[in-house]
Amino acid sequence: MHGIGTLINCGAILVGSAIGMLIKGGLRKRFEETIFSAVGLAVMFIGLGGALSGLLVIAKDSSANDILATQYTMLMVLSLVLGAIVGELLDIETWLNGLGGRLKKKMPEKLAGSTFVDGFVTASMLFCVGAMAIVGSLQDGLTGNYSTLAAKAVLDGISSVLLAASLGFGVAVSSAPLFIYQGGITLLAQFISPLLQAYPALTGQLNCVGSILIFAIGINMIFGKKIKVGNLLPAILFPIIFALLKSVFPALPL
Repeated sequence: MHGIGTLINCGAILVGSAIGMLIKGGLRKRFEETIFSAVGLAVMFIGLGGALSGLLVIAKDSSANDILATQYTMLMVLSLVLGAIVGELLDIETWLNGLGGRLKKKMPEKLAGSTFVDGFVTASMLFCVGAMAIVGSLQDGLTGNYSTLAAKAVLDGISSVLLAASLGFGVAVSSAPLFIYQGGITLLAQFISPLLQAYPALTGQLNCVGSILIFAIGINMIFGKKIKVGNLLPAILFPIIFALLKSVFPALPL
């Protein structure tokens, strides 16, 4: 049955958030701040690792020696820049914050707390942006194999415990956009299948761009909102657009 992986993932976030909120009541402020910084560091290195694994490759020089080289550099730059332009035009970050604010108003004040919007936006982007969300949902939709999403559920469950301990109930509500996002990719997988078969490098490119956004989320978690990650979200779509263009114009250097 397709879609089980997303259900498992959402369930793990809800359980993890519940545990985190129970812990939150017994933690001092300094513990919350240190835990949140620790999660931010972990998120940064997860994103950095994913980005470097996509950008760096072992190649041969003129003497047939192994050297470290890069790939997808132009695609990465174009995806981020064009994604930023589209994101700013749509002002996705403001829309996400507004959605979080509207949801907060519908919650009991004691449950929502002052960090509801931060928790909702940060967790939504963290859980949705990563390569595992995209690749796992495609696997689930194409073959019914939800093992990648099950592994992601474990990671997200642990992250949601730590995030909810610092940011509260908004982390649990982030399971709703995750359900829509991953479920949508699972449903659309059949339409994307021919493109993935014709252009197998697309999965690695999606991983690279998504991991860079995860790294940016980690920066924001540690240093405050320095980067409008929400307005960079359209960058994830551009590797797909470039793959479509390359299928029509094979000479494109992407």
